[in-house]
Amino acid sequence: MSDKKNLVQKLESVNEYEREAIPKSKLKSWKSFVGTYAGEHTAGTEFVLGPLFVAHGASAIDLVGGLLVGNILAVLSWAFFTGKAATKTRHTLYFQLEKIAGSRFTIIYNLVNAVAFCFLAGAMITVAATAVGIPFDLAMPALDDTLPTSFGFVLTVFVVGAITTVIAMFGFNQVVKFANIAAPWMIMIFVAAAVAVLPRLGINSISDFWPVAKETIWSGVPLEGKTKFTFWHIMFFAWFCNMAMHIGMADMSILRYAKKWTAGFATSTGVFLGHYVAWLASGILYSLFLLESDGSLVFAPGPIAYEAVGIAGAVCVIIAGWTTANPTLYRAGLAIQSINPKWKTWKVTLFVGLITTIAACFPALMMQLLDFVALYGLVLMPIGAVIFIDIFLLPKMGMRSNFAELTNRNFNPAVGITWLITLIFCLGLNLFGGVEIFFLGLPGWFVAVIVYIASSKIIQKNTPIPDLNSTSTKREVPVS
Repeated sequence: MSDKKNLVQKLESVNEYEREAIPKSKLKSWKSFVGTYAGEHTAGTEFVLGPLFVAHGASAIDLVGGLLVGNILAVLSWAFFTGKAATKTRHTLYFQLEKIAGSRFTIIYNLVNAVAFCFLAGAMITVAATAVGIPFDLAMPALDDTLPTSFGFVLTVFVVGAITTVIAMFGFNQVVKFANIAAPWMIMIFVAAAVAVLPRLGINSISDFWPVAKETIWSGVPLEGKTKFTFWHIMFFAWFCNMAMHIGMADMSILRYAKKWTAGFATSTGVFLGHYVAWLASGILYSLFLLESDGSLVFAPGPIAYEAVGIAGAVCVIIAGWTTANPTLYRAGLAIQSINPKWKTWKVTLFVGLITTIAACFPALMMQLLDFVALYGLVLMPIGAVIFIDIFLLPKMGMRSNFAELTNRNFNPAVGITWLITLIFCLGLNLFGGVEIFFLGLPGWFVAVIVYIASSKIIQKNTPIPDLNSTSTKREVPVS
């Protein structure tokens, strides 16, 4: 009984500063974020995403060049957009949005955000479960499976989900510790798996690699029924696959702990190890699978890694799934908790973890991961533009930041208008212009910026705003 009481007391003592600026004593150096991002983006899903480029006929030169440019743009987005906004305000995305958009809009947004993060974390739990189930010879999900494949698989998912949730419940510090321990080992397994199978592809020396890469691994010929991927597909995929996190500003909740905005560059460990090296490595594994099997696309990362390097590969997939699911669950918990500040974050995270684990039992979540990631990033992108412009540009244009807080309103029409018009524009561009979903983020962001500035100017011009220097409207000075 005393152990249970001590556990509850420890959880109750976790303070994530959901509605205040991070104290200076709690700020962390860039080193704390290296492991977090390396672990989060060297994930079990890399065993799924890498084969995508092989299946869609990406050529070797397009893949190498596209990933290089796209990942550089992603790192710059994290540093110059998310990092600068997070270290200026020291607030979570959700609290900052409440100041700008009002509590009524923020509730809607937070629910959408939390559901998206739950589904993403659920997919990671499913990925890890495919590896945990190997020793028990569980039936693995096939490409067209939508429902749980067996009771054993459901039980495996719940075990993985429970561990993931417990780690996330203890807050950001435990997420960081877990990632820093796991990240260095995981990337070594990714590389080792790819190197181990090279001889089976006919690569016995460094000079053999590039010819085989061009002719066998990334031949430039898509599988039957798959569209051809060009340099531009790959570049925008690498840039915008985490659009919700950087341009969408979701990682304000993480980077608010950074001493300097330059900690945003720590994301390079994730994108270049995970979204470059790991994608190349998993592509190599999949090309071997195509040579030695019937050519069907496998969406069971555990067995793929196990076939390459045995138990170490399976364990890598398990840990990789956890290191992505942990910070994602942490973000989801913050999103829900911000709806009612009286709720304890650890209790909210426990509830979110349960919902996420139930969702993870359905393989369809993992099978449709690419489309889902693109969609939720696009949905959150306009709000990221609103936050960035509100913090940095509106004051320079003679307008006020944090409109809802200053006017004591629960809804800022400018934010609602921006979100709606931007999403309608992107939908129209997709349906009538034939623009694929991963290309929509760039034009959509500029539309959001223009609409928010214009609508804010009109609304603020016709709305009396209290003097910023008055006692009742003074804003908290963020820790710098």
